[in-house]
Amino acid sequence: EILFNATTRRGADGLVTGVIGVGQDITKLRMITMEQERIADDLARLIDNANAPIFGVDTKGLITEWNRKAVEISGFTKQETVGQSLVTHFIHQVFRKSVQAVLDQALSSQEVGNFELMLYTKSSEQRDILLNATPRKGAENEVIGVVCVGQDITDLNMHRREAERIAEDLSQLIDTANAPIFGVDKDMHITEWNGWVAKNSGFQKFDVLGNKLTDY
Repeated sequence: EILFNATTRRGADGLVTGVIGVGQDITKLRMITMEQERIADDLARLIDNANAPIFGVDTKGLITEWNRKAVEISGFTKQETVGQSLVTHFIHQVFRKSVQAVLDQALSSQEVGNFELMLYTKSSEQRDILLNATPRKGAENEVIGVVCVGQDITDLNMHRREAERIAEDLSQLIDTANAPIFGVDKDMHITEWNGWVAKNSGFQKFDVLGNKLTDY
């Protein structure tokens, strides 16, 4: 491909005598440009179709990217979010300062990993999101924004809290049972010593844990 410029050629009397053409072979430049556009298009498609919420903000904290998974989790479309403040409109007020601090850190060229935030949904629900924040840079390596890649851990946190509640209930049940309950590990070191055993043996739980059962 040739990029061509044509200039009028004039004689001594000022009359047009012809045309001078100056050309530049831009075949390689065109190929490089097309390849860059293809890569950019592939990256945009990858972000949009990723099975994880991905969103980006500019240096002012305004949303510039909001992929399909973010739409699915939040209920807000890309059209509803782009140009809006991420922190002000979509983050629970308890987390706003910490999220802003993370964005500021990323905007200063530092990557931030595994921070948790609470995201508002369109239906006023709250979703727990675990995020990594990466600086987004321009053609001259200047920071132009932040890209955040997340994981919805709402259900995981709910199951964890339920497991903790069950474990606490079980521990209380063991400790208050009207029967002797004690536990040992494979080396016969005491790991459990309930209230009944403590009351009837005279040895308190904190005195015996870690000791050998045979010592009592």
